[in-house]
Amino acid sequence: MNLSYFIARRYLFSKKSHNAVNVISAISVIGIAVATMAMVCVLSVYNGFGGLVEGMFGAFDPDLKITVKQGKVFDYHTPQFDSALSVAGVNLISETLEDNALIKYEDRQVPAMVKGVSQDFKYLADMDKLVIDGSFRLREDSLDYVTIGAGLAVALGVRAGYLGNIEFFAPKRDVQVNLANPVTAFTQGHALIGGVFSLNQPEYDDQMAIVPIELSRELFRYDNEVSSLEIRLNPDVSAREVKSEIQRIIGDRYLVEDRFEQQKESYNMLQIEKWVTFLILAFVLLIAVFNVVGSLSMLIVEKESDIRSLQHLGASNRLISRIFLYEGWLIAFIGIVGGIAVGLILCLLQQHFGWLRLSDTPGAYIIDAYPVRVLFSDVVIVFVVVSIIAMLTVLYPVRNLNKRLNTDSL
Repeated sequence: MNLSYFIARRYLFSKKSHNAVNVISAISVIGIAVATMAMVCVLSVYNGFGGLVEGMFGAFDPDLKITVKQGKVFDYHTPQFDSALSVAGVNLISETLEDNALIKYEDRQVPAMVKGVSQDFKYLADMDKLVIDGSFRLREDSLDYVTIGAGLAVALGVRAGYLGNIEFFAPKRDVQVNLANPVTAFTQGHALIGGVFSLNQPEYDDQMAIVPIELSRELFRYDNEVSSLEIRLNPDVSAREVKSEIQRIIGDRYLVEDRFEQQKESYNMLQIEKWVTFLILAFVLLIAVFNVVGSLSMLIVEKESDIRSLQHLGASNRLISRIFLYEGWLIAFIGIVGGIAVGLILCLLQQHFGWLRLSDTPGAYIIDAYPVRVLFSDVVIVFVVVSIIAMLTVLYPVRNLNKRLNTDSL
């Protein structure tokens, strides 16, 4: 057995002559454990919110989305796209044509983003999960239906089942405005209210109306053009590989985005908040680790007679320094392991019982309790970061001891 480690372990668990050393050592362990536990819990909560956001967007966003880099629309009826959309792994393709329009219901008018989709969209997006009123419908017989965001429905004062038509007004992009009769500069369309959906995202709920792509083409005066192609992949294929192959075929003029890239801002903001919070907790941990410095310094003073005895027995200065180095690392290690264990237990309890709630009013938020998802990679990061901080901090009193030993000032 390593002699330095053996002595350090005896020092850690043996009773000291000054009770203050025991107290400070205990405080050091508890401080590191609490900070480590907080890191594990906070990262897991952010992961939970990330999973919640991913679940909401996953029900609406396609696996891959093709858009044109310059301009609004493009015609994909080319041999190049025929080859790209025949790549192995492509399961379903939905056309999309979206642009801004004015939506009117009775005496209320609201500008909105009108998204025209093909019939395959109902198989691509899990709209049944998002619709909170009515049902998702596009075109039935000769009737067009619109599914609008919850915020937009409130602004218009409508809900599913209303018999009145929603009217759409889109400016004609290829005609000049007649000032004598400006109404002729707009294309008009109408649809019945089929349903109301909610993603709990203002850019969708407050601004989007989903209509059949035929109605969208009539409004915006396009023939076969689309603003994007939305693709669903087979579940057993790699989205990254299919994306790379499609991008290679269609070239740099077009942009192929996966789900993360489609919502890059939302995911990036969540990650920034997560790791900024982690850094703040790391600074709190640094303060807690300095208790180990005090504990070691007091232990060194108390064990001066033991140090002299070891020197008389032939112990080298290196061996003596390593005793207290191991002592500090043992204190930190116990705190780290204890903190991670308690953090994992708290996360598990929150997952199963949801004790920590977002609100006392049921239904006030999307979920009632804080979501938690523990990632093994985050636990490893916490362990490594806390270990490095603790090990570097412990070096300070040990280096001072080593200088004193070399100058024989004990």
